[in-house]
Amino acid sequence: MNTIIAIPSSAPGGMEAPLGAHFGHCDMYTLVSVEDNGIKNVEIVPGVEHNQGGCMVPVKYLADKGAKMLIAGGMGLRPLMGFQQVGIDVYYGGQLQTVGQAVDALLEGKLPQFSQENTCGGGH
Repeated sequence: MNTIIAIPSSAPGGMEAPLGAHFGHCDMYTLVSVEDNGIKNVEIVPGVEHNQGGCMVPVKYLADKGAKMLIAGGMGLRPLMGFQQVGIDVYYGGQLQTVGQAVDALLEGKLPQFSQENTCGGGH
């Protein structure tokens, strides 16, 4: 089954790009399609602007892009709950440097699910 993993990324995006520190304030998202633990496709899409309190905008945007998983280093509680509501599993990748490292760690089962303890106040 093909699964799309969304990763907040710094420019220029892609597998070698640095991880974006906060899911809602990143330059772009790298969308990685995986099937049978192998990478099938890599797509780079622009980040979306949102104002204070508008943290559900990126949640809906990524859901509309078909994402089923997200790897993030930081996010607030509201978007975490929003991702859970739209069926996107969120994993904590704060210690990793690049998109490729994050995807590899997820595929190897090494990333913990993002929990309320990982959330922050937002506005990073």
